[in-house]
Amino acid sequence: MSALQSPVTKVFRRSVTEAANKMARLKLLKCTDKHERQLRAEGYLVIAGVDEVGRGCLFGPVVAAAVILPEKIAKLKRLGLRDSKQLPEPVRVELDLEVRAVALAVSIAEVDAATIDRVNIYQASRLAMLRAVEALSLAPDHLLIDAMKLDHPCAQTKLIYGDSLSLSIAAASVVAKVYRDAQMTALHERFPQYGLASHKGYATPEHRRALREHGACEHHRKSFAPVAAVIAGSLFPEELANEQNLIEEDSWDCD
Repeated sequence: MSALQSPVTKVFRRSVTEAANKMARLKLLKCTDKHERQLRAEGYLVIAGVDEVGRGCLFGPVVAAAVILPEKIAKLKRLGLRDSKQLPEPVRVELDLEVRAVALAVSIAEVDAATIDRVNIYQASRLAMLRAVEALSLAPDHLLIDAMKLDHPCAQTKLIYGDSLSLSIAAASVVAKVYRDAQMTALHERFPQYGLASHKGYATPEHRRALREHGACEHHRKSFAPVAAVIAGSLFPEELANEQNLIEEDSWDCD
């Protein structure tokens, strides 16, 4: 390794490698209804999958969805339902329509940038998920949640990499992602200077350049390091911004 590389560059390159390796491992996981079938065997009948998207964005809300699927979901399996990050946009859109057509209940909730800044992104994600569950038109008797537990009396299963393992959680991931992407595309009309239609609010080089040139707007998450640095008027090194993005966006959900 070159002696000219800074410590930040070394950390960043290691982070990129680790993130790429993680994504490769996730692609090997099989997304099935195994967990749902196990829960039905235990007597649970109304199982909701819950997931969020936009956790690592610099702009806009974090969005959560809760989805209750029927027992028979053969078409969703044939269409290749899995974690939204691993699906191209046209497939996500098709799956979103199919999930909404067959689901027993679907709900979406969001927490805005100001609240994220006030309570932090982890708590905002939990709040969005909780609101999505509470908004379901059908009361669940068990929650399958991607890597979290909620302040809700319903029985819950915290499933690490749940959106890559459980079809119910994957369905919630797709619904939330399609909804949030549409939001960002619509906001692009109001804030074209940021390029939201392409990066959907994530900390891409394009977005960071736009932040430095135009400053932050009311929808930016001012507690996130690249935005805070722009507001403070300090120079935020590109490679450090990249590293911070990797830390904040553990899912690499940046289609």
